[in-house]
Amino acid sequence: MTTPDQLLQALQTEIEQNNYGDQPAELYEPIRYIMSLSGKRLRPLMTLMAAALYTDDWQKALKPAHAVEVFHNFTLMHDDIMDCAPLRRGQPTVHEKWNANIAILSGDVMLVRAYDLLLDVEGNHIKRVLTRFNDTAAAVCEGQQLDMNFETRWDVTEAEYLNMIRLKTSVLLGFALELGGIVAGADKEATTLLYQAGVSMGIGFQLKDDLLDVYGDPARFGKQVGGDIIANKKTFLLIEALERAKGLTRKQLDDWLDEKDFDKEEKVKTVTDIYDSLKIRTFTEQKITEHFDQGFDCLERLKVDPTRKKPLLSFVHQLVEREN
Repeated sequence: MTTPDQLLQALQTEIEQNNYGDQPAELYEPIRYIMSLSGKRLRPLMTLMAAALYTDDWQKALKPAHAVEVFHNFTLMHDDIMDCAPLRRGQPTVHEKWNANIAILSGDVMLVRAYDLLLDVEGNHIKRVLTRFNDTAAAVCEGQQLDMNFETRWDVTEAEYLNMIRLKTSVLLGFALELGGIVAGADKEATTLLYQAGVSMGIGFQLKDDLLDVYGDPARFGKQVGGDIIANKKTFLLIEALERAKGLTRKQLDDWLDEKDFDKEEKVKTVTDIYDSLKIRTFTEQKITEHFDQGFDCLERLKVDPTRKKPLLSFVHQLVEREN
């Protein structure tokens, strides 16, 4: 039985062996740089694990899995420009280390290289894979645009937010699992379940990120707790608080959202206290559980030998329990 660690090592070797191009160096070095940063490789690993459910020849999914990781990092490179983000995984972002124009162009080439890698898919699957990839890529862009639209709105609903994170982050996780199944020759019912599992769990992961930003252990979370509160970022918790808060509580919340000059620790504490009074943490935890349960239900319904399914289920359970 192939373990997640073995799959990850094979994936890392695959990534390290591809330099994406040589000249001009300014075009390709930023790609090698962002691909070398120590991300979790969650999405491509899911592709390999899904393939391993249906075939011992999971190596045929290595280049398609690599394509998923290249595309994911392409979106991060462009997102960092739009967000004016100075750091990515603790290191300078590409537009900070080089400049925005180089980051845009290098990102564009990454999208092309993702297609190159997907061309490794066997001919009888290639049209389906490219169609599903195109659908996913467009959805990710739609989600990013919605997220930017929300920056100037204070009436974003729970349904709108869940749809935005489904598009921006979750559909790619769904595609990653679906892709592994397609490459391995799984039937349509199975690949649909894999996609649905990834989307549901992707929403759960994003909601958990929102929760950990407020209630996580700073030593384990890996970044400043309360950063979303300080930045007035429209997370699931804030949207629910704006929906539920009434009277003096709503006025207090609005005042903090409007305040330009404030003590960061005081704002985080006060807004967190408001969340507590409105039972936002409990409600968010219920939503997280709901989406993870939907994902696990889809995986359980896969008609696969339980011994083959065990590594994937165990791996996902570990992700669910993570605190960073």
